[in-house]
Amino acid sequence: MKYILVLILFICNNSIFSFGQNAAHIPPEKPTLIIGIEISQFRYDYIPRYWDKFCEGGFKKLISRGSYCENTSYDYLHSDIGVGSATIATGANPSGHGIIASSWYNNLKDEIISYTYDENTSTTGSGFETGRCSPINLMATTYADEIKLANNFNSKVIAISLDPAPAIFSTGHTADCAYWFDITTGSWITSSFYKDSLDPWVNDFNEKKFADTYMEQEWTTLLPMKEYSASLLDNNEYETGIYGYKVFPYSVKDLSKKFKKKSKYEVLKFTPFGNNLTKDFAISAIVNEELGKDQYTDILTISFTVSERIGNLYGPLSVEIEDIILRLDRELAHLLDFIDDNLGKENVLVFLTAEHGVVHVPDYLADHKIPVGYFNAGGAISLLNSYMNNIYGKGDWIKQYHGLQIYLNRNLIEDAGLNLADVQTNVANLMLQFSGVSNTLTATSLQSTNFTEGIFATMQNGYNQKRSGDVLMNLTPGWAEKQIVNGDPAPAYGHDRRVPLIWYGWKIGRNSVLRPVDLTDITPTICTLLEISYPNSSAGRPILEIIE
Repeated sequence: MKYILVLILFICNNSIFSFGQNAAHIPPEKPTLIIGIEISQFRYDYIPRYWDKFCEGGFKKLISRGSYCENTSYDYLHSDIGVGSATIATGANPSGHGIIASSWYNNLKDEIISYTYDENTSTTGSGFETGRCSPINLMATTYADEIKLANNFNSKVIAISLDPAPAIFSTGHTADCAYWFDITTGSWITSSFYKDSLDPWVNDFNEKKFADTYMEQEWTTLLPMKEYSASLLDNNEYETGIYGYKVFPYSVKDLSKKFKKKSKYEVLKFTPFGNNLTKDFAISAIVNEELGKDQYTDILTISFTVSERIGNLYGPLSVEIEDIILRLDRELAHLLDFIDDNLGKENVLVFLTAEHGVVHVPDYLADHKIPVGYFNAGGAISLLNSYMNNIYGKGDWIKQYHGLQIYLNRNLIEDAGLNLADVQTNVANLMLQFSGVSNTLTATSLQSTNFTEGIFATMQNGYNQKRSGDVLMNLTPGWAEKQIVNGDPAPAYGHDRRVPLIWYGWKIGRNSVLRPVDLTDITPTICTLLEISYPNSSAGRPILEIIE
């Protein structure tokens, strides 16, 4: 009888233990932490191109154990870093959230406005100007703002990026803090919009001088050079390089000497070690801020931006880009292992996407007989000025050309008794005659017509009445502005607009979504999962395959 009782107790205890283990892996009603990962200039086809060289714990883990939206794209003209972050976070196009580019012309102030600059802020964590930033120019709320509003501001919201724009716009107006990298001190900083002093854990991280450690590194290829068969030769004619350095290996210390002495740490933004540093700081934030440790859903956004600069200097077919992506894959694996081990996959909702993609280098396409060209904006605007003087008389008719947009001198047009719509139409018709210009639209047309599909609808989605110009232009596929370097944002065509979107973790099943998905759909999906209101300018729709 005694042995039977012992056996019963043993079975019961093991059953309880087994139940406890299973219960620990049951997802909570809502995720305790949402992690949004953005990668700058990350083309959709990088994943299949480099698939065989990825490790098992990075992109492969996200896709094989998560849901992969394979036909995801932006639907507005001229995507860019920061602009994409605002779109993802608000669920709105630039027409709604107001971040139409990295800068725009302000007619009233007669000056160029930087999208993050805020003269009413000061730098926190450094004595330099790099921290005078805030979301002041973001016109809409974000999903992070809505989560805060829904639970009486009990959620923690943290953003991290080497550059201020992705951090600031990926979280919005109510974030506890957005951090970015100071190229002068090699430290993580923020602005007085968020904090008047850095938290002790941030100071501790900065005092460890990880940036100095990475400055001593040499950037060599992760794999033997012969395995980079998906890329062009290491030294090819389509690369600009970092101050002329175009061939592996790269000594970070030697490269830093080419940068201004006061900004020597900027070199880390051009090497994979910048991504390493970003990941290191993100893990430190999770631990020290105790993210995901209570019943309120916290948010952490992480933007990896090194690929933006490398893409601009080397192009999307370079060994440098391939190596950056392969190394980032390993960093993602480390991050995911940390999440799984310390927070539990079932508690954390992760989504990964890109702020925008990147087009091929036009010269490379031309050498392979693909129609391309360079639009000479300077020459075109000079001829436009001559035309305007001949038609309307001498005057400063063009106030500014900026980002394929023409801003007219409206005061002069009004004083001359001219009809603004007619002048806009004349300018649009003239610009359409230049090689490389595929489409033009006037502000008057955009304000009076609702375009529902095609390139005009795409142009309208990127138009904001308060900030955009009088005439918008779109270039012919394959064309770029003459002064634009390799990989910079280009016309609104597939390679720049199409990006990956992967969901992983909390209640996310294994799935492949092949239908078209817009990047504005991310935020409504999150809000639906959390049962909270959409941001006030959200235009997207929930991704049913994710929420059902």
